[in-house]
Amino acid sequence: MEIWLWPAVIVLTGTVAVLFMKIILLRKSAGEIKDAFAHRLTTDTNTLIAISSRDKAMRSLADAINRQLRILRTQRHRFNQGDRDLKNAVTNISHDLRTPLTAICGYLDLLEQEDLSENAARYADIIRSRTEMLSRLTEELFRYSVILAAEHPQALPEPVSVNSILEESIAAFYTDFHGQGITPRIRIPEFPVTRKLDPSALSRIFSNLLSNALKYSSGDLEIVLSQTGEILFANTAPNLTEVQAGRLFDRFYTVESAKTSTGLGLSIARTLVEQMGGSISAEYKNHRLWIRIVLPDC
Repeated sequence: MEIWLWPAVIVLTGTVAVLFMKIILLRKSAGEIKDAFAHRLTTDTNTLIAISSRDKAMRSLADAINRQLRILRTQRHRFNQGDRDLKNAVTNISHDLRTPLTAICGYLDLLEQEDLSENAARYADIIRSRTEMLSRLTEELFRYSVILAAEHPQALPEPVSVNSILEESIAAFYTDFHGQGITPRIRIPEFPVTRKLDPSALSRIFSNLLSNALKYSSGDLEIVLSQTGEILFANTAPNLTEVQAGRLFDRFYTVESAKTSTGLGLSIARTLVEQMGGSISAEYKNHRLWIRIVLPDC
């Protein structure tokens, strides 16, 4: 090789080395920005993204992302505050509605003790049914808003026997099932299925699901509890569709066959299940509604 080429080779080698180090530093900065950005999105912190690189382009990118993070943080705080205010307002309104509804029911009791004409008695019955419906809706709305206002279950989890709570819930609905000619087929393990849960919340979940079965069942109900903590509620519901089954957990959603429903029972059940770390889902096939609950492990 010519002697005069050696300086060119040395310069070229040095340039490649510098560029290689530059690429490594840029990759390091990009990784720092990626990790920091993911952390800032999932945590409520005022710390902005900082990088070790002195590269102007990478620092400019970090500054631009920090500006957007400040905007996002402000919007998130505004949304959270508005969400809390709305939940508190719904709770207060539903609570305040109880007093006039109680007064209306009281005056209806007095009115029904009077000698009423046939039409007046019929109108009083209509007012009574509508008032009771409004009372149920108000009560469910109040409970739902209280549940939503809590980020975690209202009571500390404790070891509970899922078997016992499920059996107690079914027994509480025995008269209602008997009145509709429903004899539930129940399969519960002999050995206790124990989980760390809020017992009152679990009881409320089972009650809401059993109440839902009363609304939609066509005369049968199957309840299965497995040793793994999975609970299955299944019943024939020929008037339901796959679309309706998929919306059963939506707030205020009802189907035509459930005219007295507030549309909050299953939504409350879903919220409580998820607050305890479990999952709940509904499926409709072969004219049967399947609601499956999976409780968290201890």
